[in-house]
Amino acid sequence: MQITAELTVAYPGREGAHSAAACDRLFPAARLVPQPTFADVVAAVSEGEHPYGVLPIESSLAGPVAETHDLLYDSALSIVAEAILPIRHCLVGVAEVPLEEVREIHSHPVALDQCRRLLASLPWVTATASPTTGDAAAHVAALGERAVVAIASHRAARLNRLAIVAEDVGDHPEAYTRFVSIAPYTRLDRRDGPWRTAFSFVTDHRPGALHRALEPLARHGIDLSLLASRPIPAQPWRYRFDAVLAGHPLDPEVSATLRELAGLTARLRVFGSYRADREDEALAAA
Repeated sequence: MQITAELTVAYPGREGAHSAAACDRLFPAARLVPQPTFADVVAAVSEGEHPYGVLPIESSLAGPVAETHDLLYDSALSIVAEAILPIRHCLVGVAEVPLEEVREIHSHPVALDQCRRLLASLPWVTATASPTTGDAAAHVAALGERAVVAIASHRAARLNRLAIVAEDVGDHPEAYTRFVSIAPYTRLDRRDGPWRTAFSFVTDHRPGALHRALEPLARHGIDLSLLASRPIPAQPWRYRFDAVLAGHPLDPEVSATLRELAGLTARLRVFGSYRADREDEALAAA
């Protein structure tokens, strides 16, 4: 394990990626270290190359980021913080071109999913997935072809010296992405304010198993802010459930709920507790 006094944080993509902006919110004094892929971020933190990593985990429009959920499930890392960022998608290219001249659009799959109306209006265009929106912008800049553009941020356009072909191309004017900081430890502190606890469980294969597993949350008055099913690759047609509840494991009601849930499921794993982002509180109250 590398020992250094400098705080470093791994994130996927390039400097113009949305994850880099999330790092600025979560670790304003850290040195940011880009990684080629989401998996590389998890590996860098797991192997001790960097103490923290930052990944997108949920979109307000596209829902959970499946890759992040699956990587965390297969690792020993925990979520220790979150940041919610408003996302504005722009169409960027080497020059301002009419949309009818565009032939290829590159971006991250989540960004492409958030811009369905744009893609539907350009049926002749080929949409190509990139590791991150920052990578998409860098690819377009390196290629230098007018007909090839990217869906990315103003930040990525500025860093890659690209022109804004179209502003705000997302399907909805208010889009947010939740980013999480991951680390090789679990937070045990309990500061004031709202907290979130992320966990995953697998039910036994019986009718009503999911209902029985969720019943303790309702009985204890625990708010479940996320419930997403993910396939278990080694067991075809079997699923695990990734979830986030409002509260901290040291809260009496949360502690009782998790104990009961453990007895009602085939497997329960807590992925960590973290302070809710202030933006999260504002959106919940809206």
